Amino acid sequence: MPDFNFEKHLGGKVCGVDEAGRGPGAGPVVAAAVILDPAHIPAGLDDSKKLTTKKRELLFAALQKHALIGIGLAEPEEIDRRNILHASMVSMRRAMLGLPIVPDHALIDGNRLPQDVPCSAQAVIGGDGISLSIAAASIIAKVTRDQLMMRMDIAYPGYGFAAHKGYMTKVHKAALQSLGPCPIHRFSFAPVAAAVKVRPC
Repeated sequence: MPDFNFEKHLGGKVCGVDEAGRGPGAGPVVAAAVILDPAHIPAGLDDSKKLTTKKRELLFAALQKHALIGIGLAEPEEIDRRNILHASMVSMRRAMLGLPIVPDHALIDGNRLPQDVPCSAQAVIGGDGISLSIAAASIIAKVTRDQLMMRMDIAYPGYGFAAHKGYMTKVHKAALQSLGPCPIHRFSFAPVAAAVKVRPC
């Protein structure tokens, strides 16, 4: 279970940073930066991947009330133009810059650091299972992206975005073959590129 030890050791205002949506073939990559209030850390805070949808949404609501949050996105066009790794790093930087205050330190999930961040930063491999701040960011990023993809399901019906959130499930691949890609697809991703060859958009 994640704890608050990293944050206590560093002192000051520490933000956790994580992203959601590197793997899907559609939609943006979304990053979140979160500064927790030590007096109001929601019970059950954990890596978003270990939580049910309902639990994530409850924690998302609790964090919205008591934490400082920044959100950063990189849209599919930017992912295609720069590659998913670069887009993920850019979205993390944007999330940090979106915070209402400048943090003293940042704990960033993974083994890489985005460039030109506004404070000292430390990469933490498996951070969403170690640091409560990164776990909080994982929840904010995941729920924010899921909500965006549910709206995209209305804007672009037929692909099933509300169910699979852009991941390349059998249903999504079948929809790509029959409908072709839509504007939020990542054309640099192999299954989408293959669908373009079969059915040009």
